[in-house]
Amino acid sequence: MLVTYNQVLLSQIKQLLIFIAKNIPLKVPKYDMTSPKYKKLTVDKLPIIKTFEKLDYRQLLAEYKRSNGKDKKPVNSRGKHPISSDTICPQCGAPHTYIYDNAGGRGQLWCKVCDMHFNKNKDDFKTEKLICPFCGHALSKKKDRKNFYIHKCVNKKCSFFLQSLANLSMEDIKEYKKDKHKFKLHYIYREFTTNYFDVDLSSMPKGATSLKFRNFSSHVMGLCLTYNVNLGLSTRRTALALWEIHGVKISHVMVSRYAIAAAAFVKPYVDNYDYKPTNYLAADETYTKVKGVHQYIWLVMDAIKKSILGYQASFSRDTGPCILTMRMAFDKFKEFPGKSLKFVADGYTAYKLAEQQFKLNGMDFDVIQVIGLTNSDPVSTEYRWLKQIIERLNRTFKFSYRVTNGFGSEEGSNTHLALFVAYYNFLRPHSYAYWGPLNSIPELENISTMPAKWQKLIELSQQLIVEKQVV
Repeated sequence: MLVTYNQVLLSQIKQLLIFIAKNIPLKVPKYDMTSPKYKKLTVDKLPIIKTFEKLDYRQLLAEYKRSNGKDKKPVNSRGKHPISSDTICPQCGAPHTYIYDNAGGRGQLWCKVCDMHFNKNKDDFKTEKLICPFCGHALSKKKDRKNFYIHKCVNKKCSFFLQSLANLSMEDIKEYKKDKHKFKLHYIYREFTTNYFDVDLSSMPKGATSLKFRNFSSHVMGLCLTYNVNLGLSTRRTALALWEIHGVKISHVMVSRYAIAAAAFVKPYVDNYDYKPTNYLAADETYTKVKGVHQYIWLVMDAIKKSILGYQASFSRDTGPCILTMRMAFDKFKEFPGKSLKFVADGYTAYKLAEQQFKLNGMDFDVIQVIGLTNSDPVSTEYRWLKQIIERLNRTFKFSYRVTNGFGSEEGSNTHLALFVAYYNFLRPHSYAYWGPLNSIPELENISTMPAKWQKLIELSQQLIVEKQVV
């Protein structure tokens, strides 16, 4: 009886193994891209951008007469919807006498001179047209978000749509027929309305006041920065330390003002220093709290030399601040490395969207995304060490602001970030640099005390500001 029971169990196990082998692949992708939950997080490749150059209808009419031996006749309108006399073609400037009503009064017009189709109800005529890279159809503008438009290929015969539909399981197809909005099957493209490549990265932050010491000396300011930034004390603890150790009676408000002024003056030197970066960059985002609200901190560092090359603070975790941080890092290159750049980030969509925008501006590189906590794919196995380095930097930054228990203003958060980067890049001892600073400045090498080094760093930054103003 027991033998028979075991044979039945073995038969059932065999059937289950056959079912698993047929229906469940051994190696699945990191995320199931056919699932509606994760498909929306993917970034499709760039569309084909068809440009329209401005033409002159008089020149086109002259060329037509030259090649055909006769004039091109104006439109003989016999419809119920005549073209208004103030209508002109946005591409060649042809008057209404050469324009057809191409849709029975529903809005679409057709220029007989340059063969341009346009809508009379739209005033924002663009010189570009977005084309689906899979089927060649024009993209339709579907949604207007805060910083971008969403364009979608609505062609039901598009190969991208058909392939996405074919990848759905039977259960997903049933759900798709009920709730189509949950699935991303069509090709989409996000067109950003803000040009993040025209934003000034070197603007001075708020609080950029002159350093005039009335009640205290510059040495006291150096002491404040040493306790507040190097040792991670709060402004109140810093004021207490100056009183109990140095006998200097100073308020925590004055410590905060010194920090704001120092951040404003040291930032130009930090941002314009020649770091000579390598081709291995790592990016990630962490957060602080400002009045109890999350503020995101974007960081890009040189994974080999460990210097922070780009940093931004924002209350939104979107593509805009991501692009600005990457721009700040890429500006450190005298010549952009292009495809040889190893730019590693996590699986957040903003990095892929930023990659698209850089390619549109002539900077072609690939974002390498290390996803998850385990090396379950070849990319994660090869580039995990880069991700671990930027995660270690995040922990260092979090430790630096933990004593503040959050910030009371955005200005305080930005001040802390600027001073942290200055300290991390030029003053903090690192085991990588044999317990010296990451970037050795000759003017600081013979200075033994940290308050004096802060003073000298601010002085060098002031000299740089003056030189830029002269130029």
